[in-house]
Amino acid sequence: MPSMLGDTAAFQIDMAQLPPQAAALITRLQQHVQTQAREIAWAHAKLEKVNFELARLKRWKFGARTEAMTAQQRALFQDTLAEDEASLQAQLAELQRGLPEAPKTPKAPPRKPRRQALPEHLERVEHRHEPENTSCPTPECGRPMQRIGEDISEKLDIVPAKFFVHRHIYGKWACRCCQQIRQEPAEPDVVDGGIPASGLVAHTLISRFVDHLPYYRQEPINARSGVHTPRSTLAAWSGAGGAKLEPLYEAHRRFILSCRVLHVDETPVPLLDPGSGKTKKAYVWAWARSHHDPHPGVIYEFCLGRGSQYPMTFLAGKGPPCPEPPWNGTLITDQYAGYNAVLDAKVYPQRRSAACAAHARRYFEELSRGGNSASAVATEALQRWARIYRAEAAFAEMDHDNRRHARQQLSKPLWDEFEVWLKLQRTQVIDGSKIAGAIDYSLNAWKALTLHLDDGTVVIDNNLVERQIKPWKLGAKNWLFVGSELAGQRAAVVMSLVQSAKLNGLDPWAYLRDVLARIHAHPSHRLDELLPHRWRPS
Repeated sequence: MPSMLGDTAAFQIDMAQLPPQAAALITRLQQHVQTQAREIAWAHAKLEKVNFELARLKRWKFGARTEAMTAQQRALFQDTLAEDEASLQAQLAELQRGLPEAPKTPKAPPRKPRRQALPEHLERVEHRHEPENTSCPTPECGRPMQRIGEDISEKLDIVPAKFFVHRHIYGKWACRCCQQIRQEPAEPDVVDGGIPASGLVAHTLISRFVDHLPYYRQEPINARSGVHTPRSTLAAWSGAGGAKLEPLYEAHRRFILSCRVLHVDETPVPLLDPGSGKTKKAYVWAWARSHHDPHPGVIYEFCLGRGSQYPMTFLAGKGPPCPEPPWNGTLITDQYAGYNAVLDAKVYPQRRSAACAAHARRYFEELSRGGNSASAVATEALQRWARIYRAEAAFAEMDHDNRRHARQQLSKPLWDEFEVWLKLQRTQVIDGSKIAGAIDYSLNAWKALTLHLDDGTVVIDNNLVERQIKPWKLGAKNWLFVGSELAGQRAAVVMSLVQSAKLNGLDPWAYLRDVLARIHAHPSHRLDELLPHRWRPS
């Protein structure tokens, strides 16, 4: 008898004495049992982690009133607690029982692309304007006039958010002779036992993470339509919705890391420290696929710090039960020292560092307004940067090979001339001055700044990922702070998917509503079909 599941060593079977087919069958069974044992061990570890988070959350919840917080801080903290608890309860339920199979539900029709003219898919309400009297006004004539055409003008109008109710009626069928009853099983919900449909949960998430409306603002907005949705209820819906999206977030992370050229940037966000009633600094790391990649996407990671251990962990790959190799490729950064360990050529020979030209340019831009000798040097440097960027703009629509060839022919001479000019100017400025620092920044990073000249897939700057950081800064002005680490991670899950949907030209609400409605019954091995770049409404 084996001592544990998957332990095949205790079975004394002489495989050589068995027929080849039986030996092969036994080998496959042993491998299957070992795989199941690893999956069960992983599930137990995950269950233990969720139970620990839930217990800690309850300690915070019942001790929150004694903490040194303002009334507004306490209210926002209670929202976060409701989100966290709902998220953990949803994760716990998923771990304790498998995802239920459910029939697919009808989805919204595909959204047409935006245009300058009023979108064609909008409902048109016609208002006919005809003269009361269509007889000729000339006294001598007075005959009926003929209609020869019409002029049309369109005015855009709106009806505020309209709530409606889905009534699911499950008929009961009985056999009188066999005493059997038959009824369709209930469709799974985003919130188990709750009232919100996927569209309402998606609307709440979009309002929170795209429109940056805290729950205390959403509550009165919904109340204007006569629907009572307490802020704690909205928070619970968001927590449950975020938990449902976590498997898709993991699939999205694998998709982002499949790109050989990555952009990365980080930004601080305030995180509430319940014990002190104050906030501390946490960080959101943004990882984006290259601007030249045909399938754009961005993923966020909420971390407690800015140290090199966070990008190292993100790029290190994963072990069982779903092993992933470490990421290799070109990483475009702003030359922050925290990336040095990730790009150490001795440890990671297949990784390359590319620097952001926009960062190098900004040093000169700040100095160009001084009105002194340093500003004259900075102004000429900006003119040289402008020539480089004009050449780069001409290559935007080329494929990778043609872009590399064009850069070698047109951009490389500009960079070579720029390098000679910078070295000459460096000999003429005072050590320790601002202009010396600007020149040194470019010269010290010259190899990384010019890496794109030899690779058509690499972008000249890091502006793409910096634009993806802005929604977090806008959100922080409205949220004031992130209520907990779990809340920050949940925000990263939702915002990664909705921002990637926007990058792919999708309506984030339509995308999120459809995904939340389908993810219950969608096969796990085909989860990639729900990623923003592959999503098609059912």
